[in-house]
Amino acid sequence: MSTIPATTPGLQPIGPRPVPVSRIGVLDRLAALEAMLKAFLERWSIPALRVALGVVFVAFGVLKFFPGVSPLESLVEATWGVLTFGLVGGQLALVLTAIIETVAGLALISGVFARFGLVMLAIAFVGILSPLAFFPGELFTASGPTLLGQYVLKNVVLIAAALVVASKALRGPVRSAR
Repeated sequence: MSTIPATTPGLQPIGPRPVPVSRIGVLDRLAALEAMLKAFLERWSIPALRVALGVVFVAFGVLKFFPGVSPLESLVEATWGVLTFGLVGGQLALVLTAIIETVAGLALISGVFARFGLVMLAIAFVGILSPLAFFPGELFTASGPTLLGQYVLKNVVLIAAALVVASKALRGPVRSAR
């Protein structure tokens, strides 16, 4: 014979209240939705950043092909003059900058030549950031950066974006920094 008493029908043992099933379902659904969003972002955010970066460089590069359109013409000409010790300046400086920026942008947009585009961007960033060292008086006043200075400084964000794209586009084994 058994010594375990039979439970009385309709009575439940005393203990913690069970969580309603509908509440668990909502939390599970939210967690699943978040997981789907994360998977989507992991798949598409860097390619979207690569294309957006490419579009920005194509847009600003193409402007330099047309005299009088880019607000940076004089700065580009002066920067090339300093970087090349006066060998390159004027319209040639604008055309070379336009070619570098447009080719880099198109390479990034294509995705097939993204690594080449990143190399072109690295070259472009040297020229883009050089005015900070060569012409600080043109970029900053006592009250802060000029409009031209703000234009140059915003490239810090583009550099960070290029680094993120490079982290995905570059090949080779990942080594720890120990």
